[in-house]
Amino acid sequence: MELAYKLVHSDRKSIGLSVERDKSIIVRAPKNAKTEDVEKFIERKKYWLFTKINHPQKYKSFKRTEFISGASILYLGRSYRLNVVKNGIEGIEFNNSFIISKKNQDAAYDLFREWYIKKAKDKITEKTICHSNNIGVEFNTIKISDLKYRWGSCTPIGNLNFNWRLIKAPIHVIEYVIVHELAHLRESNHTPRFWNIVKTQIPRFDEAKKWLKDNGHLLEVDF
Repeated sequence: MELAYKLVHSDRKSIGLSVERDKSIIVRAPKNAKTEDVEKFIERKKYWLFTKINHPQKYKSFKRTEFISGASILYLGRSYRLNVVKNGIEGIEFNNSFIISKKNQDAAYDLFREWYIKKAKDKITEKTICHSNNIGVEFNTIKISDLKYRWGSCTPIGNLNFNWRLIKAPIHVIEYVIVHELAHLRESNHTPRFWNIVKTQIPRFDEAKKWLKDNGHLLEVDF
């Protein structure tokens, strides 16, 4: 069975690959890498790739949350109860539990998405400013959106993009993703110097990295 993949060339010194959360395969290779060398590398990694793609937990499909009283909603790494009340409140209220009005149950998905995006923008902007000052880098813009199968990205001109679903993760995980992207403004590749920058800001970044690997699929649940 042939494997479809996207090939990305860069200044890196060796060939590497990753499987995105949509099961797409990304192969990263040096600019001067030969096609046959890339194909041989993929052939050697076929078993690993098939195992990764067919991971029963990482790529498990989840249904949308049913917005009824007692439902569990994830926010900043914790699950909170949803209460549906008869009061005519507008939007989402949060105080150790989520509260929506019964009249808004049909619009709950859009209301929660809007609420999450606002919270993500506030929290991520605050943390990004703090860590950029600590690292000594300047960024251009911050955009909070649905990045599909990425948690964050950084352009060469300093535009930072973050997945709004990160607001469901624990704060140390959010900060790890922020620092990871900011570190690219100092070091474009994942070199030892890059990871030293990350570790200076997030000493236990490996725990955050593991949390995302083990639990990242939970952030994709609506909600």
